[in-house]
Amino acid sequence: MKLKLKIWRQNKKGAKGKFEVYDIVANEHMSFLEMLDVLNEQLVAEKKDPVAFEHDCREGICGTCGMVIDGRPHGLLQGTTTCQLHMRFFKDGDTIVIEPYRSKAFPIVKDLVVDRSPLDKIIQAGGFISVNTGQPQDANNIPIDKDTSSKAMDAAACIGCGACVAACPNGAAMLFTSAKISHLGLLPQGAVETDRRTMRMVTQMDKEGFGSCSNIGACEVECPKEIKMTNIARMNRYYYKSSFFSEY
Repeated sequence: MKLKLKIWRQNKKGAKGKFEVYDIVANEHMSFLEMLDVLNEQLVAEKKDPVAFEHDCREGICGTCGMVIDGRPHGLLQGTTTCQLHMRFFKDGDTIVIEPYRSKAFPIVKDLVVDRSPLDKIIQAGGFISVNTGQPQDANNIPIDKDTSSKAMDAAACIGCGACVAACPNGAAMLFTSAKISHLGLLPQGAVETDRRTMRMVTQMDKEGFGSCSNIGACEVECPKEIKMTNIARMNRYYYKSSFFSEY
């Protein structure tokens, strides 16, 4: 299949970027990243600078492959990461527009690579459980009802790819932050620190320059792990409670 790729090229942070167009012949059985590998081999053979893009596991687990494809983070398939998107979902002769995540909080490093370390800083602010002495009790010894454990596990599925930020017109990280707060706060091991955790993580989220949630819902639609916006509502309840009763 013959394709035309319109790819954002930017040499470094703060540099002027532009779209460049490339023609490529791809196999329908290739993954999207394999197709970009073929393009880069072509560019290297022509002694041109290859397109910089992030990837790691290529198994839909880590989320580092995130990019905007035809206006949608991770591409046209719902519940799918970029590395799990295959070329059979495109048609011969298609023009595919490929961009980096667009967010003030995610500065472009080069081409399709952005700095997503602000998400790491949110986790560092409170996305953990403190065990100050001795050994933690085995999780199997703590009875948890199935509904609660399922909600916690669903929230824990978040891979921190940043698609929610890229999809949100406000550049909000509310879905990411609320998923991390929910999966710890719903379980007894993490519940004791919920107030402090929520205040610290939300405060750090604001410091990193993310926007506010206005309930557009694009984050839930584009999330490759289909994290629900109910986590945002839960985080807001935690936040209002902790703002009155907690010293963090």
